[in-house]
Amino acid sequence: MCVAGRGLLSERDPDAELLEQVGRHDPAAVRTLVARKLPRLLALATRMLGDRMEAEDVAQEVFVRIWKQATRWREGEAKFDTWIHRVALNLCYDRLRGRREDPRDDMPDEVDPAAPPDARLEARARDERVREALAALPARQREALVLSYYQEMSNTDAAALMGVTVDALESLLARARRNLRAQLAGSGLSKDKS
Repeated sequence: MCVAGRGLLSERDPDAELLEQVGRHDPAAVRTLVARKLPRLLALATRMLGDRMEAEDVAQEVFVRIWKQATRWREGEAKFDTWIHRVALNLCYDRLRGRREDPRDDMPDEVDPAAPPDARLEARARDERVREALAALPARQREALVLSYYQEMSNTDAAALMGVTVDALESLLARARRNLRAQLAGSGLSKDKS
């Protein structure tokens, strides 16, 4: 079954209809889109920037751009999810270029509240070390890790979003994991650049 030259109905971007409604400035569609996309955008920006407030600013700017450009988005040129992730990453890079990276992080702890107090303290300390090590990675390595592990994108999708080949993404991931392990082990190894 074809739909106006768009191929099979199942191939249609899952956000296309909602984005058309946003383009008509339908408030209910905007609320639905924000509810659907905000958690992942916040997680991405928070992990890239290490600052929850800055991440919220980035997410807000992404939604402002969606509001302004919804009528110009063309289905089939790029998946909507890919486009908004790229916009968010570009905004994160703009902010990172504008400041020295600070390894501190305002991300909420993901510690089990039912765990004993000593286990919660250990988990918080471990999480803090991981956040600091992640923030210390070169930006492209951090981006590759965040997209692959935290955003749970396939290597193909993450590579396309980053504008690199799957082989290049896998190389970035390997260097990032190596650097992360070295930092977490307290090793004096110098980190790979790029």
